[in-house]
Amino acid sequence: MPAAAQPATDADSLIASGRRVFDIESQALSAVGARVGAAFAEACRLILACRGRVVATGMGKSGHVARKIAATLASTGTPAFYVHPGEAGHGDLGMITDADIVLALSYSGESDEVLMLLPALRRQGNTVIAMTGRAHSTLAREANVHLDVSVPAEACPLHLAPTSSTTASLAMGDALAVALLEARGFTADDFARSHPAGSLGRRLLLRITDVMHGGEALPLVGEDASVAEALVEMSRKRLGMTAVAGPDGRLSGIFTDGDLRRALDRGVDVRGTRIAEVMTRNPRTIDARQMASEAAHLMEQHQINGLIVVDEDGRAVGALNIHDLLRARVV
Repeated sequence: MPAAAQPATDADSLIASGRRVFDIESQALSAVGARVGAAFAEACRLILACRGRVVATGMGKSGHVARKIAATLASTGTPAFYVHPGEAGHGDLGMITDADIVLALSYSGESDEVLMLLPALRRQGNTVIAMTGRAHSTLAREANVHLDVSVPAEACPLHLAPTSSTTASLAMGDALAVALLEARGFTADDFARSHPAGSLGRRLLLRITDVMHGGEALPLVGEDASVAEALVEMSRKRLGMTAVAGPDGRLSGIFTDGDLRRALDRGVDVRGTRIAEVMTRNPRTIDARQMASEAAHLMEQHQINGLIVVDEDGRAVGALNIHDLLRARVV
């Protein structure tokens, strides 16, 4: 018997396979995108009017997609969660209230575990939005709204593994989330509030007062203090700088490690010289009410490592350096 052909493992063949997947899935997305119409708008209107949450469900790969769609909806202003259809038939159905909308995913539209939920959902009065690849399937017929995510072909050459179909379902879920986000007037601040631990959340939520050193931790001396006294204050507060206040209590300058090196290069007597003679006047400052991200921008723009925080009267109320922003993961 002739020997079986060996799979091609050279670079050109592997690259061609990868690119073919992108081509096939791009065509699938174009086909599904062209079908976004009245049913999509109705699904959005139903979700916007929902008094409860969107409950996404699906088996297998559709279940993974449903879980991701629920997460995306929840993070963009539409309360949502995922329920495994198999577990729902054994008690988790109690998580679904009559105020909820069910988003059911099944590419075939015939997944037994999903179909078994329909009678109970119908009795409870739930609206069902189906996402399938077969407009005449049981799930599509029984749903209040059907979103058609059928694709011309799977990227899998065996036409077995869900590839293009799961990509299309994910994209339809993203389309729902974005359309709902825009309809609700969801803002970047709203997004940040649901992502406080993420980098965007930290940039949009953390204020100067959340990261600055204030009160007893603020390095501060008066203009009449000696350089030596300023050094003691800098050493105790460990910020590499100290604010300098004038007779009226307003900030008049800043003294940093860099100022110290320059003063020593000039042979300044640290015990006999007033800090006012060697400090940097009119330093860069930031308002206590601003965002921590703005402090990061100022430091980067002016190539400095620290800032004095002032109130509306120009009095020093805090200090922060680049290490504080790094610890807060603002930069």
